[in-house]
Amino acid sequence: MSVLIAGGGVAGAAAACLLGPRATVVEREGSAHDKICGEFLSVEAAGYLRRLGVDPVALGAVPVDRVRLVHGDLVAEAALPFVALGLSRRVLDAALLARAEVLGASVVRGHSVRLEGGVPVVAGLGRFSGHTLFLATGKHDLRGARRVLARAPEDLVGLKMYLRLGAAQAAALAGAVEVVLFEGGYGGLQAVEGGGVNFCLLMERDVFAACGESWAGVQSMLEGQSAHLRGRLAGAVTLLARPLAIFRVPYGFVHRGVEDGVFRLGDQMAVIPSFSGDGVSMALHSAFRAVDGLSGGAAGYHRRVRADVSGQVGRAWTIYRAGRVMPGAMTRAARLWPGAMRWAARLTRVPVVA
Repeated sequence: MSVLIAGGGVAGAAAACLLGPRATVVEREGSAHDKICGEFLSVEAAGYLRRLGVDPVALGAVPVDRVRLVHGDLVAEAALPFVALGLSRRVLDAALLARAEVLGASVVRGHSVRLEGGVPVVAGLGRFSGHTLFLATGKHDLRGARRVLARAPEDLVGLKMYLRLGAAQAAALAGAVEVVLFEGGYGGLQAVEGGGVNFCLLMERDVFAACGESWAGVQSMLEGQSAHLRGRLAGAVTLLARPLAIFRVPYGFVHRGVEDGVFRLGDQMAVIPSFSGDGVSMALHSAFRAVDGLSGGAAGYHRRVRADVSGQVGRAWTIYRAGRVMPGAMTRAARLWPGAMRWAARLTRVPVVA
């Protein structure tokens, strides 16, 4: 059975690795690029990657074994229940697509896909009749196959910047992911390969507007709210000309419908709140499930993945909302009971495909 995969991110590229010569991947970007993502690889994600023949450590991934929760001047720390990794999506996605090509998949760059009458059409290449469609376009919907949301997305802005911290601050962050709660949003700081640090933020649009819709304004606002963050960012150098941005991400979404012949992977299947750190693992999980369930059809695949992820997405949504509504109380509770952060990490893990 031939499969057309729309999207060459983690989910699409992983599926292509598993399908080999049966897969054609269509990636709209012409070359490897950065994406808005916390770039946290849980132990499950790292295991899936190694099963595909991609070793994240060999790509430069850095270990993460602790989590810190920060609100204002309060800091709570706990050991993670596993050793995770930090690796940029630019490097990871490129490695997965290269591995897919080695395994026989065709990779087409610089083209877009749409769905017409149930048939995938690739701009400039025509109709791919007789191909099953794996929809792996991440948070961006495909024309003709938009997600049906149970609730409207919150009016939030996502930002991402790479930083190079001062030597002392880089050493203090090493081995940890820091989740920063602030009025109107939250963010995450984590080292990735090459000495860079990923700083991802999610905030209400009004907060972003009050910061002048600029990275400098956002950083100034955050430093004014948190002495910890002010110290961490002292002397930091931005590595991008401007931050990456995304709007109105449908956190908490789980796909409920069924399209004949269309398999939704990754964020097209479910969108877990980003602070949980399980987005990459969920994308890989969906790829393995889709290939395993290809002969059984899309309906059976969707039922199976819903059963796998709905509980985790729901629990992550509840924790996410609590952090938004009462960030101070959550941080104080975590200081009193650090095990709560390990417990939360376990509750949001997605099961591994045998």
